[in-house]
Amino acid sequence: MSFINVAHISKTFKVSKKKSGLKETLKSFLKREYLYIDAIKDISFEIEEGSILGYIGKNGAGKSTTIKILSGILIPDKGNVTIDGLTPWKSRKEFVSKIGVVFGARSQLWWDIPAEDTFDLLKDIYSIDDEKFQERKKYLVQLLNIEDIIQVPVRQLSLGQRMRCEIAASLLHEPKILFLDEPTIGLDALSKQIVRDFIKKINKEQKVTVILTTHDMSDIEALAKRIIMIGEGRVIYDGTLKNLKSKFDHNKYVTLTTNTKLSKLKKKGLISQEKIQEGYRFKIDSTKINVSDFLSYLSSKADIKDLEIDNETLDNIIINLYEQYN
Repeated sequence: MSFINVAHISKTFKVSKKKSGLKETLKSFLKREYLYIDAIKDISFEIEEGSILGYIGKNGAGKSTTIKILSGILIPDKGNVTIDGLTPWKSRKEFVSKIGVVFGARSQLWWDIPAEDTFDLLKDIYSIDDEKFQERKKYLVQLLNIEDIIQVPVRQLSLGQRMRCEIAASLLHEPKILFLDEPTIGLDALSKQIVRDFIKKINKEQKVTVILTTHDMSDIEALAKRIIMIGEGRVIYDGTLKNLKSKFDHNKYVTLTTNTKLSKLKKKGLISQEKIQEGYRFKIDSTKINVSDFLSYLSSKADIKDLEIDNETLDNIIINLYEQYN
């Protein structure tokens, strides 16, 4: 059996309907109406130990519900989950010692005290041996470059500094699994790089299994080889990032620097033509015309000063997949 096994889980939420206006509000007290929202529907997947999985989808797709079930916060209406031989919501006390959780929009650090004081509290919560705790803290502090800030009250830290402290706090008890929800949201480029390098290091050296949910596709490209994408509560893609790109990355962007004025070109495989400051930008479908043939065609139409060729962005590939699904 795989390290993480998710078998046919579903979750429906009962939500009261609310209409605007005093009259409707009073009516709702007497007779309440409800909506039933299927957050996830029959989701199944397996994850091997020591891997990094990108778990992605639009807002409302069911990502957070899945993560809450995997972390033992929610119980599914149907299906089952086993992680390292345990069912998260049945063996809660034993299970929480195996996981670390970081939510980018929520903090586990006490706001008015230094992060180091929260670390000491977590030491007692997880009953970590003194010597082991000091060794682990030193390792995390050095890797995340937070030596100079762990004695500063958390409220005085920048977002990037706080997030690095959050990650350190989540790993003090040496969990086998790390759940990361938008870990780089709002961070500057340097902080993002530090966080990404750290995640790759603990995954490689300590075999920590990482489940990453994010809207930042650069995080996915930097960290995850495999992604699971969900839409409307169902899995719509489960596979490698490489295979996803090979399936949908057939659009190419050609930026042409030229003084030649071009009218609207018509060529099989040419999707769009846009005038830019120093020339034109073209979007082509490489399944209908290969890049070299299109460049030969351009050279017959314009005096080329410079050329730049770009692949489709991962964001656009994801959008294309969603459009195909819908």
